[in-house]
Amino acid sequence: MSTQPPNLSDRSAAPAGASSRPHLAGMVAGLFLACGLVLAAMLVTRAWVRIADAASITVTGSARRNVVSDFIVWRATFTVTAPTLIEAQRRLREDRDRIAAFIAAAGVTNSQFAPVVITEVLGQDRQRNGQDETTSQRTIAYKLQQPVEIHSAQVDRIMQLDRDSVALLESGVQLTPAVPEFIYTRAADAKVEMLGEATQDAHSRAEQISGKGGRRLGGLRSAKMGVFQIAPIYSNETTWEGRNDTTSRDKTITAVVSATFLMR
Repeated sequence: MSTQPPNLSDRSAAPAGASSRPHLAGMVAGLFLACGLVLAAMLVTRAWVRIADAASITVTGSARRNVVSDFIVWRATFTVTAPTLIEAQRRLREDRDRIAAFIAAAGVTNSQFAPVVITEVLGQDRQRNGQDETTSQRTIAYKLQQPVEIHSAQVDRIMQLDRDSVALLESGVQLTPAVPEFIYTRAADAKVEMLGEATQDAHSRAEQISGKGGRRLGGLRSAKMGVFQIAPIYSNETTWEGRNDTTSRDKTITAVVSATFLMR
């Protein structure tokens, strides 16, 4: 029994497309890869262009200035209490005259007296009817209060008046002074000047940073003003909203600027 050799023509009978598919897939993959490389190169190039165009540095500059308040606001309240309203009004009028004379003797002529505040002082009456006890309220006295206020540029004189006001207390006047308010009236002008100083400080810092990095500093691109801090001298206290201290005569004003400079 003879064996028939395999028909080699059967192998060549396979479809021609079967052998070309891997080659086609490789071409498509290569095309996608090439497109991806080109796109990536374009993106990188555009990124470098953007970086070159927008190359900048942002620094914060500040300026500080110590100032002395040139205006003062002094406030005080005097009080009288009496069994009747007429008696309370009489005593209040007497005390007001004494306070006005005291202020005039200090060389101050612009004091202002605010309206009088009247308060009834209540007490309780208890009555017993058999085994029952009832209570009721009645007015037993009247308390009258009147504020006095002084606004002045004579800071030293008003501070001396505040110290001397203890003499009124010793004479029987129930005067309660508040803590004086100290104001620097030229703060607005100082802020404008200090913004320029803070911007110059930011420029100096940016020059040092860019010089260390081998770059040259260009022009100012933008500047953003920070909040101003007016604090007692030697104080480091700050707030996000800014501070405007009125409790101390000597103050420190701080201005902050965030500036962006172009790089070359």
